[in-house]
Amino acid sequence: MESPTLTSCSSLKDVVDHILVSRKITRQDQRLLLTLTTNNAEEMGLIRVVFDRLRQGLLRVVD
Repeated sequence: MESPTLTSCSSLKDVVDHILVSRKITRQDQRLLLTLTTNNAEEMGLIRVVFDRLRQGLLRVVD
């Protein structure tokens, strides 16, 4: 069963949680990350977690 899609009204934490739970990142997820990210330290830490997992091969990139 596919996980529900996120909307643009989701918070950055919701998007990151969705990515980490599903273990994949979609184009929609990427767009939401770019749209919702500001330059505060907490949000940058969340983004860093996603990129670290990508580099480690723990996330799959899907279209």
